Order: sequence, then C-alpha cells, then structure tokens
Amino acid sequence: MEAPPFSSSCSSSPLSSTARLLSSSSSSSLLFRRNSFSKTHYSAKFKSPRNLSVRASGDSVVTLLDYGAGNVRSVRNAIRYLGFDIKDVQTPEDILKADRLVFPGVGAFAAAMDVLNKNGMAEALCSYIEKDRPFLGICLGLQLLFESSEENGPVNGLGLIPGVVGRFDSSNGFRVPHIGWNALHIKDNSEILDDIGNRHVYFVHSYRAMPSDDNKEWISSTCNYGDNFIASIRRGNVHAVQFHPEKSGDVGLSILRRFLYPKSTTTKKPTEGKASKLAKRVIACLDVRANDKGDLVVTKGDQYDVREHTEENEVRNLGKPVELAGQYYIDGADEVSFLNITGFRDFPLGDLPMLQVLRYTSENVFVPLTVGGGIRDFTDANGRHYTSLEVASEYFRSGADKISIGSDAVYAAEEYLRTGVKTGKTSLEQISRVYGNQAVVVSIDPRRVYLKNPNDVEFKAVKLKNPGPNGEEYAWYQCTVNGGREGRPIGAYELAKAVEELGAGEILLNCIDCDGQGKGFDIDLIKLISDAVSIPVIASSGAGAVEHFTEVFTKTNASAALAAGIFHRKEVPVQSVKEHLLQEGIEVRI
Repeated sequence: MEAPPFSSSCSSSPLSSTARLLSSSSSSSLLFRRNSFSKTHYSAKFKSPRNLSVRASGDSVVTLLDYGAGNVRSVRNAIRYLGFDIKDVQTPEDILKADRLVFPGVGAFAAAMDVLNKNGMAEALCSYIEKDRPFLGICLGLQLLFESSEENGPVNGLGLIPGVVGRFDSSNGFRVPHIGWNALHIKDNSEILDDIGNRHVYFVHSYRAMPSDDNKEWISSTCNYGDNFIASIRRGNVHAVQFHPEKSGDVGLSILRRFLYPKSTTTKKPTEGKASKLAKRVIACLDVRANDKGDLVVTKGDQYDVREHTEENEVRNLGKPVELAGQYYIDGADEVSFLNITGFRDFPLGDLPMLQVLRYTSENVFVPLTVGGGIRDFTDANGRHYTSLEVASEYFRSGADKISIGSDAVYAAEEYLRTGVKTGKTSLEQISRVYGNQAVVVSIDPRRVYLKNPNDVEFKAVKLKNPGPNGEEYAWYQCTVNGGREGRPIGAYELAKAVEELGAGEILLNCIDCDGQGKGFDIDLIKLISDAVSIPVIASSGAGAVEHFTEVFTKTNASAALAAGIFHRKEVPVQSVKEHLLQEGIEVRI
C-alpha cells in the first residue's frame, strides 16, 4: 500500500542545560571506559553466554540512532540476536543513507529534541520518514514524532503526527509511571504486530499520546491504562511503538523480526494469550557480592546477614549472576533486579565486574534489568569528582533499564523534609530529570519499631495485624541506611511521600524483619505505602510460598512482588507463582 503524504513541521530550538548535562554524561561514559580498572575490589572471571542467533549476510545492516541517553544496549543486542549488524548514526547524512533506521528514544522529551536539533538530526529524520523509508521508533522514538509534549514544556516535537504528548492522569487511581506488562488492542494491517497473539508487552513511561480524528489513520494499536492511548503507529514503512519490544521477551523479538524481515511469513500460528489489562509483575532479585575468594556470586541473607552460620563463616553462594539471570528469563520472570551489596562503597565506577554482569546479561535476557548499590556522588582517590548522574549513566549504557537508589535517597528525603526545598542536585533529582522518573527506583529498607500508642512518635504508625512481642498493637517503620546497619530519624511513610515528590518513579519496599523468614510479605507495611503514593510499589522481603504472592496482590495495591532466596534455592519456581496467581484470577504475563 502506498503511504499517504506526510506533513512536517520540524522544530528548532537552542541546546538546553538539560541536554548539555545529558551530552556530558555520554562523554563521561567514554572517559570511564578509557580509565584503568585494574585496581578493582575483587577479581571475577566471566564467560559471555553463547549467542544462539545466526548472523546475517554482510549487507544486512540496521542503522541505529543513539543520541546518548538511557539503555540502548538491549536494542543493539536484540538486533544482533536476530542476525543483523549495526551502523551507528554519526552525522545527519547517515540517517538519509540508511536502508532501515531504528530510533530507540530514552529519557526526557525536551533533552532529546535539543540534542536532535543541535546535531541537525531532526531535519534529517523528518526527511527520511517523509520519504516512507523503513523506520522503527521505540518509546520516546514514538513520542518525538508528534507535534509537542507537555513534559517540561510545552516542547515542540518533529511535528509529523498531529497531537500533543501529555502526562497520564493519576487522579483516577492509576499509578504513574505506567510500568509493566500490558495488553494491546491491535487494528488490522498492523504488520509488525501480527505475531504477538494477544499477549502482554512491556511499557515504562509517564507520558502518552492520545487518539484523535486527526491522527486516527496513523494508529495501529492502542492500550488501555485509565484511558485508551496510542500504543503504536504505522503508515507505510514507518512504524513506532510506545512499549519496548527489546524488553518484551519472545513477543518483543517477534515484533523486531517482523520489522527487520518484512517479506517473511510466519510458519506457525502465534501463541495465543489472555492479555486484557496491566499484569502484576513477578520479579527475581539477585543480591551480588564478592565472596572471600574474590569470585562474584549471588547470595542471600537472613535479615541482611549473608554469611553461613558455620565455622568458616563463608559468604552464602547460590550461583553465578549471569547464569541465574538467564535462567530466570527462561522461567518467565518479568524483571531481573541486581543489587550489588558491597562493591560500590568506595569507587562505584571501578567496579568493572558488575558492569560486565549487566553487559553479558543483556545479550540474552530481553526483560527489564534494574541495578542498585552505591549510585551517588563521590570523589575518587585522585580528587576527581563524579556526579551520581555520571555513575548512573555508565550503568544505563552497560545494560540497566532502571537504577535503584537506597541510602542516598534517605539523606535527600531528610534534607527535603527539613528545608522544604528541592535543590535539583540530589542523585534522585538529577537522574530523573535527564532519564525520566520511570528510570529511578528508590529502595526503602525499614524495620519495625513497636509501640503501645501510635501517638508516641512523630512518624506515621499503623495498627498491626499481629501484635508485637510484648503485645504491642502498633508500630512505625524506621528507615535504615548502609545495608540496614544504621537507623535514621525518618519513617517509611514519610520517606515514600518525599521521594515521590523528588522524582522517584517506583518504590522497592523491603522489610528487614521479614527478610529471609519465608513467612510472607509485611502486609501492614506494604498497604501503608502503596496506599500513600501514586507511583508503583514493589513488595519485597518474606515470600516463602505461592500463596504469599496472592495475599500481597489481593490485600494491598502493590504493582509487583519480588523474591530471591526461594527462587535461587528452587523452593518455589517462578512459573509456579504465576500459575497460582492465574488460578486465583490475578492477571500475569505468561
């Protein structure tokens, strides 16, 4: 079918301070790779997993527009996995000469447009798309095609599609950002979506474009999250998707395959699913650290104690991080979270083994990856200062989709509550400003402090389902830092409210009292926090049976549930959890 004519109003604007910050981060990433990493805290031997894809012939090349923000490593890996080589855009001419162009936009709308305008890429993009050349935009790569965005705006977009990109409305009870696996409503002749068979795909965004009479001819699918928004567009050879195919498992790979091999036909009927709405997520968490021999291992603590209670007192070893992450992907985990529990304390960017874990994992694991541990401002032994944004940028470029901030977020929240001022200088604010709040998770590590009377403290207390050791009916949840070793004068409720205002897009809610106990999640705590904030909450600590996942999803507003030890020890497989949730009428991705 011949594509209808295009209309373009490519905008131009000066480079903003946000874009300069973003560009600086990209340059810093290259600097870090030039630095010597020989003096790491420990040694580790890695073997990259075998890539089972078949390489394509030399003329099978995809041109990739990577403007220097966020995790595009997974897009690269997915393209290579499907047998194609990659040519990076260096100049606007590279866009115009491309046979097929992929634009995986990540981060904030204004920063992306500033970079595209500064480098002359915006005009080249418009020209390429207007000529109906093969194009695939991903996430922000879809949003930038519209006329403008309200994100830190209004900000002009490329103007190829009528409409304004606006923020989700959280006043109706839907959590923003929209994070997780959701269903699509696919129109006829969508082409690249033909194989997905009514299954979930992965979204992570706070802004969306809405259908209208002016843009209806562009729309190839919609998704419902509070309202129906545009999930994908197609006109001729031009495609763009709001979700992340490179993070949508085998379903996402089928979408990329359809774009890269447009003349191919499917040889089997696509697997049919039952996707109808946003699914609850089941997340596998890997606590990673060096053991006493210097090998990087996955471990698991009991109330944050990771050493065996033996004469040797060795670090508990439950497997190798890359291999375990790959197995959890095969088993159906919706996300994989890495927490480096020791390696970042002194020199985060010197921790080359953890960067390698991310790089190798992202080669064959096509679901979201989160990494946490030591993402903060720091100064090295030579007096060189690194911002938390520079640190986070290196992990994004190494394969992380989200970063998790712990202790640093507690200090930022304390200062914000004390002064009422957002400085814009905290790690939380810096990273969410450039990469979007959907890329920032705050990990909260509280412990119960029992009370006879809820008015005995200035912090939010709850009435407990089960009384304390001395019959106490109430408790407040004191936040901790430094791996649970130090209590702080702030409650989990107060911290959660503060970090949401500072730019967190998601909360990982742990409970020291429940950690490793296998008696279930702390329902009192999770209900308290998930009712208090409008961003997604991940329940963590205490899972020991499939029923515990059902309980947390039916009794609280948690969006996801995370477990570690029961998965590592194969006591409760990921698939068993999902099968049980389905039997209980809770939608999950299959």
